[in-house]
Amino acid sequence: MPDVSPLLFFGTPDFSVPTLAALVEAGHVPALVVTQPARPVGRGRKEQDPPVAQWARERGLAVRQPERVREPGFLEELREIAPAVAVVVAFGQIFPRDLLALPRQGCINLHASLLPRWRGAAPIQAVLAAGETETGVTTMQMEAGLDTGPILLQEALAIGPAETVGELSARLAAAGATLVVETLARLAAGTLVATPQDGALATYAPRLTRESGRVDWTREARAIYDGWRAWTPWPGLTAELRGEPVKLVAVEPSAGEVTDRPPGTFLALRAGDPGSLAVACGGGSVLALRTLQRPGRKPLRAADFANGEHLQPGERFA
Repeated sequence: MPDVSPLLFFGTPDFSVPTLAALVEAGHVPALVVTQPARPVGRGRKEQDPPVAQWARERGLAVRQPERVREPGFLEELREIAPAVAVVVAFGQIFPRDLLALPRQGCINLHASLLPRWRGAAPIQAVLAAGETETGVTTMQMEAGLDTGPILLQEALAIGPAETVGELSARLAAAGATLVVETLARLAAGTLVATPQDGALATYAPRLTRESGRVDWTREARAIYDGWRAWTPWPGLTAELRGEPVKLVAVEPSAGEVTDRPPGTFLALRAGDPGSLAVACGGGSVLALRTLQRPGRKPLRAADFANGEHLQPGERFA
């Protein structure tokens, strides 16, 4: 039967931690945990280790943080370990061919979508922004292409109609951790079957930028809301009002409300708790803006924002 030890683990953000924890719990303690270097964070720009490094060090695991995994010295260090398999979860660097070929059983990646849908860097945000109702996790055998390797195991999850990227990420991370352990169990038992992806069915989830969350008011309110679910807290759903940016901190479709006003038009301040700004969107739909924020200022409830800006019906968000 194939051996799965020594095992290498590559991962960096919070999403990776449940898989590392599940591996340790299952007895697959990594010979080495590889993660990204410490980076400056926060207003003080103080260097901070990523979540995987923190978790691993707290439990006495060996950790390496190379600037580039393609460095010859680092690859030689891995060769000395003679790994059977590498598990990769949201690591954040592209693997060179030498690294892909180094473990005897190859490199197994956990991807947060039902491949071949949503290949790429931001699959959770992409599936939410697309308004889809199902996603899942996939383990695959890594190869040189971007998320193109053969599928090993998959698990589907339904997406709640109001579920946000943070909520969905947590559920996918937990499901993925279980799936990785099961993948290794089947690999060790010799029962793991790899299935080639159908490239004709592939969709792509490019890396997010600060511009990813820009509102297109010609889209229907539900589609803009789906973008808010995907892009909050980062990069945030943003628009312009009077030529200056404004972040839409909390929004939702205004159920049953229709308008013939042009997309982006501020219609009225709707009463209620907390109240909302009604803004026209594509197809005659209406989006309720509940909390808004100007750069460098604190978030404001709709009524406070409207009063502070002296906002008048008929003004346009861009």
